[in-house]
Amino acid sequence: MNTPTLLERPDRPRLAYHLREGRGPTFVFLPGYASDMAGTKAVALDAWAEAEGRAMLRFDYSGCGESEGRFEDGTLAVWRDDALALIDGVTEGPLVLVGSSMGGWITLLVAEARPHRIAAFIGIAAAPDFTDWGFSQDEKMALLAEGRLERPSDYGPPLVTTRVFWQSGEGLRMLHREVAIDCPVRLLHGQRDPDVPWHHSTHLAGQLRSADVQTILVKDGDHRLSRPQDLDLLIRVAASIVEMTP
Repeated sequence: MNTPTLLERPDRPRLAYHLREGRGPTFVFLPGYASDMAGTKAVALDAWAEAEGRAMLRFDYSGCGESEGRFEDGTLAVWRDDALALIDGVTEGPLVLVGSSMGGWITLLVAEARPHRIAAFIGIAAAPDFTDWGFSQDEKMALLAEGRLERPSDYGPPLVTTRVFWQSGEGLRMLHREVAIDCPVRLLHGQRDPDVPWHHSTHLAGQLRSADVQTILVKDGDHRLSRPQDLDLLIRVAASIVEMTP
């Protein structure tokens, strides 16, 4: 894979990214927790963008992938600001935001912060507010008391969650209110997702202000939705969004 470009930021970790030039709107992929821009879905979407002559941005949050920084210094607010720094610094014009799992939460925060830039949002097992519903009461107490929590992962090494990340997430919860997004939204979710139960997408659909919201459930799909047929679905949805945007 090509060496990424680094976004310089005074007194902040440099952020690694790949920007593909092409026709707009620019697709922006926001990875999930402890994931990066080299994931299967991000790479598949980028390959489609290349074949179609479309603009696309992939990047790593600070402390993740090829970006500088420490993972345990990351919080939801920090990673939201990383996304905004790249969007503001290296892209122009309308954007289609594609957020996977935690990246779906960050995408919603970004869309509310830059409403004039967002042409559409595609969520893949979007997980807003998971610091609330994704941890047991005992785990929350352990985070507060000990400052960090390790949990096993089916996708690699144990996942570390810090108290500062959890507290940041609790301060940015969205689903208790109307989510002020008016663009077209497509929510993809596997009904065999053990990490983010699919009903969270139907609940999110109801909280979105937009009237153009579709929830697409994959009955045999898991959390990652990275099988060939899942990637084909993602590409079809991306292509349908392009047809709707200028």
